[in-house]
Amino acid sequence: MPLVTMPKLSDTMVEGTLVKWVKAKGDQVEVGDILAEVETDKATMEMEAFDEGTLSEIYVEEGGMIKVGDKIALILADGETAEDAPATPVTPAAEKPQTPAPAAKIPAAPAPRAAAPAVTGRSKASPLARKIAATRGVNLASITGTGPAGRIVKKDVENAPTGGGMGAPASAAPAIRAAHSIAGEEKVIALTGMRKTIAERLLASKTQIPHFYLSVSLDGGPLMALRKEINAMAEKDGAQKLTVNDFILLAAARAAAAVPKINAAYDGDAIIEYAEVNLAVAVAVEDGLITPVIKKANTLTLREISAAMKELAAKARGKKLKPEEYQGGTLTLSSLGGFGIESFLPIINPPQAFILGIGAITKQPVVTENDQIAIGHRLVISASGDHRVIDGAVAAEYLNTLRHLLEKPALLLL
Repeated sequence: MPLVTMPKLSDTMVEGTLVKWVKAKGDQVEVGDILAEVETDKATMEMEAFDEGTLSEIYVEEGGMIKVGDKIALILADGETAEDAPATPVTPAAEKPQTPAPAAKIPAAPAPRAAAPAVTGRSKASPLARKIAATRGVNLASITGTGPAGRIVKKDVENAPTGGGMGAPASAAPAIRAAHSIAGEEKVIALTGMRKTIAERLLASKTQIPHFYLSVSLDGGPLMALRKEINAMAEKDGAQKLTVNDFILLAAARAAAAVPKINAAYDGDAIIEYAEVNLAVAVAVEDGLITPVIKKANTLTLREISAAMKELAAKARGKKLKPEEYQGGTLTLSSLGGFGIESFLPIINPPQAFILGIGAITKQPVVTENDQIAIGHRLVISASGDHRVIDGAVAAEYLNTLRHLLEKPALLLL
């Protein structure tokens, strides 16, 4: 009598919303069939069946929110009955999440959660792990560390459930809330799981990571000329055209392989320098944004990275990404050039240590090698770095390597 429970569909998921049932009560189910669509904190994903039989009971209606591990449905094989099955739905329709009366709060400091119990000498944890535990209300005594000698590190705290029955700390900063009834009729929009995750992660990034910023302006003329030439040939051959971002993606990945100190992360008492460049790329979706990951991006050709990005972006916008397609990034690229933004300073995507902000290629007056004024194509690329991991000179070396590749884009064809 297989009882279907809410699976953990992302590394940070604690609950999900059952968006849509694909199978109906009474339907026959085969292993691998899609039972339902579930919204996690990062994306809407398909939930597969791992048993065959008849979908005998459905315990959660569409729109219901349910915790990881709680029951969703019952699948019965031939000859089985539902006599022992739970009769009460876990999340009945009457308990669907309703739009809250107050507007969503925007914390000015780490959101006031339940206080973590005092850490005794029996809990071995890195300083960063202790800090995050205090912010999130995580009981360190309940965590099994995965670091050296069982030490609790950052990822252990981030994957642990928050709270623990303690009261809020007396010194917690009060949350800043939106004022009501000050600008005509107002609309209160409940936060989705994705929006909550974005809020929490970016607040943690800005309050816990010492950002520093650099920008470089480069000549986009050679890139535009090469792209035009390649796309003219592609049009004749019926091949897919390349975008400006395709060139930038490959250049960013190859520059990271050339300057490996960029491709790293802070781990409390160590720096992890990754052997592979897994490029996370910010994609705007209806509820916010998500960063699908191009694995081993520096090893791909221009055509391969273009195809990979197009496929991942389509899945992201269709809410069909699998966990392995948006996890494991080692640095992030965010582009607003398509929206006409010339430059911007992005927020680091933790636990990564580096992120690029790509602006639009614009026509501007430039001074040539002969000291003449001419019309040129300029591209501004900005970067945000984690100063615990990366120094300014290393980031500058990376940006200069990136500029070299983009100003001589034929190197990307080799």
